[in-house]
Amino acid sequence: MIPLKTFILSVFMCFLGFAGFAQGFLKANGTKIVNEKGENVLLRGIGLGGWMLQEGYMLKINKEAQQYRIRERIEELIGPKQTEEFYNAWLANHTRKIDVDSMKRWGFNSIRLPMHYNLYTLPVEKEPVAGKNTWLEKGFALTDSLLSWCKANQMYLILDLHAAPGGQGNDLNIADRDPSKPYLWDSEANQQKTIALWKKLAERYKDEPYIGAYDILNEPNYGFQNPTEDKNGTKEKLNAPLRKLMVEITKAIREVDQKHLIIIEGNAWGNNYNGIFPVWDKNMALSYHKYWNYNTQESIAHIIKARAEQNVPVWLGETGENSNVWFTDAIRLFEENNIGWSWWPLKKIGFNNPLEIKSNPNYDALVKYLNNGGNKPKDSNVYSGLMELATYLKLENNIIHHDVIDAMIRQPFSEETKPFKPNIIENNAIIYAVDYDLGKNSRAYFDTDTADYHVSTGKRSAGNRGRIYRNDGVDIAKDSTQYEKYYVNNIEKGEWLQYTVNVAKKGNYTLKINTAANTTDGKISIQVNGKTIVKAVAVPNTGNNKTFIPFEIKNIPLQSGVQKIRVLADEGGYNFSYIQFIK
Repeated sequence: MIPLKTFILSVFMCFLGFAGFAQGFLKANGTKIVNEKGENVLLRGIGLGGWMLQEGYMLKINKEAQQYRIRERIEELIGPKQTEEFYNAWLANHTRKIDVDSMKRWGFNSIRLPMHYNLYTLPVEKEPVAGKNTWLEKGFALTDSLLSWCKANQMYLILDLHAAPGGQGNDLNIADRDPSKPYLWDSEANQQKTIALWKKLAERYKDEPYIGAYDILNEPNYGFQNPTEDKNGTKEKLNAPLRKLMVEITKAIREVDQKHLIIIEGNAWGNNYNGIFPVWDKNMALSYHKYWNYNTQESIAHIIKARAEQNVPVWLGETGENSNVWFTDAIRLFEENNIGWSWWPLKKIGFNNPLEIKSNPNYDALVKYLNNGGNKPKDSNVYSGLMELATYLKLENNIIHHDVIDAMIRQPFSEETKPFKPNIIENNAIIYAVDYDLGKNSRAYFDTDTADYHVSTGKRSAGNRGRIYRNDGVDIAKDSTQYEKYYVNNIEKGEWLQYTVNVAKKGNYTLKINTAANTTDGKISIQVNGKTIVKAVAVPNTGNNKTFIPFEIKNIPLQSGVQKIRVLADEGGYNFSYIQFIK
């Protein structure tokens, strides 16, 4: 049970978080972000990673995975015209009004836009006149459209310079860094273009209250004092060039815009604030990024301390890429500390985000070639695969992971479980093992390996080892013999799954449990509404762990109406596909 004090706090924080929407410009008020009425605003948002800036991992590309190299390599295969066609389709389809409408409906109230500078201005080496800035309408038009959709939904839009001219760190994919070109940090021209871009953005949006803030430089990661041995700035003590540039960007913004909240990030992917303080603007917030560590008060102690000492708000600008268990625990931790958050990302080719982009065979062949080499795929196949992928970008073609959304919005402050699917129990009804209830670990299911904490532990763990279908700790695999069918595998002693069902008719039922095992060690118990009905039934050896054969458990009494059935592993070592109910 949640302690009463914690429950009351959570309800209060939820009220505060949503009270302030459609109430004008956000601003810093001591350690809080407030609206123009002075009401606390708790931002619950998602970053649109992969839209303006593709990071290779989102596309399953892990070799030469900066966007510029991905594009160059595609162009080598299909030529500039068809490559341009693909990227235009990508920008048109990735984020549309339907995406923003959906985010609002799901319960999010803000969006972080990771911007690539090259959609707004030319690279310094391509400027016709050195020192002058050519402005490109493409990026501004995309931003205008996104802002209009946010306005329609009363959501705040936070502008994030994700790829700065020259690149802001040695994690090359993040900022689409070309190491053959001058760095942001050793190029005055790149720094001046960065400053000018922010002034241009501020001029354009200075009177837009639904622009929530300017996140002026995403994840700097550069060792200024020792760039050879401290490439990402984790040990940096001074951060003098970073502070200098952020001060200059702030000055340029304030020349044209006195209203908007400015967000700064430390070095080392947003977390190293050595030498950055004191803050230099009255309307400023700190951002930090958090991945793969424990969700304890100790894990955020550094940023809580900075918030108190500098008397400024904190916003968690980027986090995610983990399991639902991690998501729920993290969001509860943030909100209990009045820290708004923005998840990463909305969609990618991958399962642990709200939306999953489906792949296709021609695209898979391209990825295999880009990662591993070998025989060059036909240009017509490459083009077909890319354009099909661009079509799959649209939300209506995405896989919507309702379990991820539920873990982020409902579960942080709810112990309630909900059915994953309707589960109407009539004669011969089948419930698939993977469709267990929505809810927290130890409430809707119990699994012994639930999240990846490798930053804290030094050891990676998988959560769902199959990385498919759902994002809880439960291990899931795809059944290669049936289209779009899945099963639970790697079942260990003590683990269990709960199914909320609606029984049409009271009576005794035979349960056909479809399992696969190459051992006779497995044992299953069945509980109904918390009462054990059968105990430690042996799971038969089917010859191997992919040959599924149902076995029967008879005389299971079920009342009509809503019932909760748990399938418990007294001993593991088997795979579980479905339950069929025979009256």
